[in-house]
Amino acid sequence: MADDNKRDAERVAVPAPLHGEVMVFQPMTILDVSATGAQIETPFALQLDSLHDFRISLGERSVVVKGRIAHCHIGELAEGVVIYRTGVEFVEVSDHVQSAMDHFVEALKLSFRAPAILDAELADDHT
Repeated sequence: MADDNKRDAERVAVPAPLHGEVMVFQPMTILDVSATGAQIETPFALQLDSLHDFRISLGERSVVVKGRIAHCHIGELAEGVVIYRTGVEFVEVSDHVQSAMDHFVEALKLSFRAPAILDAELADDHT
């Protein structure tokens, strides 16, 4: 009879249960962002000083950045739904991710700046 075990390595039983954690990406809303951090909203609380990986869409590109939870509090309570507002400080950021964040934040700043009007007149439309 053929061996149906397709594992590359043998599993070994542990004498007592081992505990761990699984990382699962959950949706969040980014309220504001800088090159060094962000304020986010989530339907769950994040523990103060805990570290998490955040996947952030920067327009056409996406980055994963490690962040430390600087603060977390209830931001909104509506119709029985709790929304937590959390401050995230980016840590251990690679050079290419930092560059992408810098460019994205700078582009956001430029998109919100109103053009300066130096001299203007309102013309009557006589058509």
